[in-house]
Amino acid sequence: MCRNEADRLERALRSLAFCDEVLVYDSGSTDGSAELAERLGARVVRTDWPGHTEQRRRLIAACAGEWVLTIDADEWVPAPLADEIQAFLAAPGADSGSMPRRHLWLGHRIAHGRLYPDRRVRLVRREAARIVGENPHDRLEAGTEHRLHQDLLHEPYRNLGEQLRTIDHYSAIAAKSARPGFAPFDLGVRPAWHFFRAYVLERGFIDGVPGLVLATLGALYVVLKYARAHGLEGHAE
Repeated sequence: MCRNEADRLERALRSLAFCDEVLVYDSGSTDGSAELAERLGARVVRTDWPGHTEQRRRLIAACAGEWVLTIDADEWVPAPLADEIQAFLAAPGADSGSMPRRHLWLGHRIAHGRLYPDRRVRLVRREAARIVGENPHDRLEAGTEHRLHQDLLHEPYRNLGEQLRTIDHYSAIAAKSARPGFAPFDLGVRPAWHFFRAYVLERGFIDGVPGLVLATLGALYVVLKYARAHGLEGHAE
């Protein structure tokens, strides 16, 4: 799935050279992303943006092969993972493959906290694939799961400002499906628990200052999500 990702799309597409087909759904890019993908040999479909879940469902349905590997434009498949995927597909004993996802956050490799191992099902037998969860945090499932060991790499943000804008955007989407309870619990306990789990229980503190910042930003996301779910949105000027 792609929109205005020309500065990092090439890395993602070249990492898929081992695939029989590469399919890109472009939802209105104005930076040449679609044209770049075509030059690199991808089949490009120019389309609208119905939401993460709906777009991923479209993509999987449009693929021609029995197996589908789905990644985002800010992710890429390093050679060790590509080799492991191909070895699994030579004699698959499951309907899906999950892999740990390694985040590179503003130049730092994150190894703890909420962001690692961040295991995701990204390899699925197309006919068995299901997309579950709520926008914008959908996830794939497909029958029995094989656990791959090599990392999928992910560099989600170009800078801190982009991350803050993403938190604002995603929390607004997530608030629509949140079930608000007692406001002090949602706005006080939930964020505090997120921070404690990420920074202490999941050892985010080992990642130093980046681990502290990420745990804090995660708690901020939870605050915004439930503030909006409780109607504390205000009005645009």
